[in-house]
Amino acid sequence: MLVVAREPGGTFLAVQLSSKGHDGDREWVPIGSGPWDRSGRPSWVGVDRVLRLHEAGMRREACALDRMRFNSVVHRLRERYGWR
Repeated sequence: MLVVAREPGGTFLAVQLSSKGHDGDREWVPIGSGPWDRSGRPSWVGVDRVLRLHEAGMRREACALDRMRFNSVVHRLRERYGWR
């Protein structure tokens, strides 16, 4: 999961990460490889489904995307859902 927003009530909005190839699928944003995948495989973020998570339900493993990759995901989410 990639957390994309924190809500005032203490929940988080997140989207799915996948190492399965989704080239050319507009519902998936390519983010390349990084430390979030121990095997170094290229990854994609699905923007077709946004999930609401509670902090207590999240594992404590974490890795941050660099600003450029994160912004590409946020831009696509804004396009798809009209978020500001």
